[in-house]
Amino acid sequence: MRILLGVSGGIAVYKAAELTRELQRRGAEVQVVMTAGAERFVTPLTFAGLSGRQVLTSLWEPAVDEAASGEAGQFDIEHIRVAQEVDAVVIAPATANTIAKLAHGLANDLLSTICLATTAPLLVAPAMNVNMWRHVATQENVATLRGRGVRVIEPGAGYLACGMVGEGRLAEVDQIADAAFWAVKEAGRKRDDLAGEVVLITAGGTQESIDPVRFLGNRSSGKMGVAVAQAAVARGAKVVLVTAAGADASLRCEQVVVGTAAEMQRAVMERLPEATVVVMAAAVADYRVKEVAVQKLKKRDSMVLELERNEDILRRVVEEKRQGTVVIGFAAETERILEEGRRKLREKGVDAVVANDVSRADSGFEVDRNAGTLLMRDAEVELPASSKREMAERILDYVGAMRAVPVGLGF
Repeated sequence: MRILLGVSGGIAVYKAAELTRELQRRGAEVQVVMTAGAERFVTPLTFAGLSGRQVLTSLWEPAVDEAASGEAGQFDIEHIRVAQEVDAVVIAPATANTIAKLAHGLANDLLSTICLATTAPLLVAPAMNVNMWRHVATQENVATLRGRGVRVIEPGAGYLACGMVGEGRLAEVDQIADAAFWAVKEAGRKRDDLAGEVVLITAGGTQESIDPVRFLGNRSSGKMGVAVAQAAVARGAKVVLVTAAGADASLRCEQVVVGTAAEMQRAVMERLPEATVVVMAAAVADYRVKEVAVQKLKKRDSMVLELERNEDILRRVVEEKRQGTVVIGFAAETERILEEGRRKLREKGVDAVVANDVSRADSGFEVDRNAGTLLMRDAEVELPASSKREMAERILDYVGAMRAVPVGLGF
C-alpha cells in the first residue's frame, strides 16, 4: 500500500512524524510531501529519516536528488506521476489555509497540485485554533470537501497549543491510520456489493423523560450506528438511520431523529416493510417513567419513580419483518458477555448478535473504537479491537453472506 502523506504547517506537525511510523508499522510505503509552512516547524530531513524516502517540497525542485543518484533532475511531471501512483492521499495536519485551497481548487504549491492531479481517495485531518475551526468559512469549506467525497477526520476537543480549549486538536494517530487503510480497502472492493439492499439502522441512546428538564438515559454516543451507516452507504445500499444521537451532516442517507424508545419504535416499524437488512445498534431504554411530571420536580431528600416496561423493538422487528430480511442485534454487556449474547440470539430470533463489553474504557460507549464477537446460529466470529468503522465493515461482510444464503438454512 502506497500512501502520500501531506504535511501542512501547524504545531501538530510532530504528530505527522508519529503517523509516518504508524503507517509503516501497518505495512504501508509512505511518501511525504511538505508545504513551506510545515518546513518552518520540522525539517524535511526528519521525515526523510523516518520514511526512508526523499521528501517532496516544491514543484520547482527535482524529484530525484542529483547528487545522490547521478541523474539529471526530473521536475514537476515526476511529481504529478507520484499523484497517480499512490493508493491514498492523507493530509495531516490539514490547516485552515490548506482546506480552503482544496475547497476552491487552487494549485499554487506541490501538495495542492497533487490533490488536483490524483484520483486516489483523499483524506484530511484538520488541526487549528478552535475559532478558526468554527468559523463559517472553514465549515463551508469542509462541507464542500465532504460533498466531493473527501473524507474529513474530525478534530478532537481539549486543550490546544494556543492555550484555548475546544475543538481543533489533530485526531489520534491510530484513528487517522485506520481511516486511511479503510479508504484504500473500500476503493479496491466492489463498491456496489450492497446495491439494491435497503439497510435500516438504529443508533444512539434513547431518553425517557422524568420531567421537562430531566430524563433517564445511557452513555451510548451513536458512533457505532453511524459507522455502520457510513459503511453501508459506501457499499451502495440505500440507508435509513433512526438515531437518538442527533443528525450527522456528513452522512449521505435518510436520517430520522428520535428521542424516546416509543418514538424509535414508531420510526423503525414505519420503515421496516422496505428493509432488507436491519442493524439495531441503538441502546434502547428498557423502562420509561410511568407518569412524566408536567413541571420540573423540586429537590427532595429522596424520590421514588415508578417505571413501566418499554416494548421490545428488536423482538417486534423479528416478528413483523418480511421474509428474507436479515436482522442484526447488539448486546452491550458488562459481564458474561458471550453468554448474554447467545441468550439474546436464541430468545430474540435474530440472525446475528454483536456482543461487546461496554465496561472497557478503550472500546464501546463514547469512544471511537470497539471490539466484540459476532454470534450467528452456526458460527461465532471474533471482532478484534479496531475503529468502529472497521468493525462496521466486518459486520457488513457477514451481512452480505447471510443475504446470499437461502432463508432457513442459517449461516
